[in-house]
Amino acid sequence: MIPREKIAIRKAALERRAAVEADVREKFAERLALKGVDIARRAIVRTVAAYWPMRAEADTRYLIEALNYHEFVAALPATQGRGFPLLFRRWTSKDPLIEGDHGVMEPSRRLQEVRPDILFVPLAAFDRRGNRVGYGGGHYDATLRELRSMKRIAAIGVAYATQEAPEIPAEAHDERLDLVITENELIECEPD
Repeated sequence: MIPREKIAIRKAALERRAAVEADVREKFAERLALKGVDIARRAIVRTVAAYWPMRAEADTRYLIEALNYHEFVAALPATQGRGFPLLFRRWTSKDPLIEGDHGVMEPSRRLQEVRPDILFVPLAAFDRRGNRVGYGGGHYDATLRELRSMKRIAAIGVAYATQEAPEIPAEAHDERLDLVITENELIECEPD
């Protein structure tokens, strides 16, 4: 069960996110592409997963294009059911997308499954300790837990600055972010 405080934080942050102006959204999409490729280069990794944006989420499409252009393996998530880890499939703009759970666009099941080294994570709200509030499905917590049990993986939250909360209550199942990138800064999360 999701604590009431998280529900209130999510609602307020999503309202603030919806009010972000179009020019800020466009500039952030461009900044995210540049910073995302830079992060992947510095980490010396091969496979980077992002998400296909929906509603008023920060747009990752330029990032995905830039990763493919710079010869990284770009991947998108596919759902397996509520609370289950996500699968990731290699994806380029030439590949098909299908509608998955809750209307989220996902890569075709025919595409190659991969394990990312860096994961750009959507969110509703975040704090500077690396706590996040998602949409309540548990997909990213389960995914990060599973991937981190196998190898080191960087989890990077993608959000507008207005989605920051002073403090998000952490639960035992919550997986923290390593970094958060906003239109204004790159935040290195510092747990307690």
